[in-house]
Amino acid sequence: MSKVIVTGGAGFIGSHLTDALINRGYQVIVIDNLSAGKRENVNSKAEFHQLDLRELEKIKPLFFGVDFIFHLAAKPRIPLSIKDPISSHENNLNTTLNVLVAARDAKVKKVVYVSSSSVYGNQETLPQREDMQAQPLNPYALQKYVGELYCKIFSELYGLPTVVVRYFNVYGPRAPIEGSYATVISIFLRQKQKGEPLTITGDGTQKRDFTFVNDIVEGTILTALKPIEKGEVINIGGGSNYSINRLAELIGGHKVYIPKRPGEVKESLADTSKAKKLLDWQPKFDLEKGLKETAKSYGISI
Repeated sequence: MSKVIVTGGAGFIGSHLTDALINRGYQVIVIDNLSAGKRENVNSKAEFHQLDLRELEKIKPLFFGVDFIFHLAAKPRIPLSIKDPISSHENNLNTTLNVLVAARDAKVKKVVYVSSSSVYGNQETLPQREDMQAQPLNPYALQKYVGELYCKIFSELYGLPTVVVRYFNVYGPRAPIEGSYATVISIFLRQKQKGEPLTITGDGTQKRDFTFVNDIVEGTILTALKPIEKGEVINIGGGSNYSINRLAELIGGHKVYIPKRPGEVKESLADTSKAKKLLDWQPKFDLEKGLKETAKSYGISI
């Protein structure tokens, strides 16, 4: 039985990835400090370790005998990185370096590093392709991009196989619905559930490429299984984008506009041709289908 590690496996995406890997017959080790994840999210068949990735000597022993590392653990919110860039740096970059060092020393077969579409910033043309120059607009995006470069360096210098996946606006069941880690779809669903107006930042014309978590998980697993390495970067996105105003219309409810947040991109849209070519992957969920699945998981009808 092949053994894998999922860092951040108690979180929203990491727990879905853990479930999918276990369903495919993998032995899964989950490392999570539960700063954002929930213990109840972790599949009962997974081997769980509540550890902080910043403590290299504590995590290193777990990496030996492991085939693949899926590194999802992070502080993933832009506003948090702007408010507290030092903590964000420690949790997004120091942890990534430790994972790469531990993986190198244990001679794992491949590290799959989860990055973000936020590294693109505002591009002059769309869709966003992997060969475009990164233009991060906030500390989180910058940290994710530096993590990508670390993967490339570790592949070139140490021969550690790595691949980078850039996620685009992931949503779905188990996404945080309260607190600073909640994203726009979860926030809107919570507001609808409570009969509150949907709060839209700025004028609502900003567009996002919303990607359902099942599609994200499938693409991520394929990056480990396919013969791709050496810091290759691959977009995993829906390939369509929607304005926040349109999203609010799909969910339904009264809209209220609040001031625009700093450091956010105007538009995101994934070019998924590379994923189709290298992974034979394409998304199966459009926004309307994915929204209904997500809303149903919260007991909401839309």
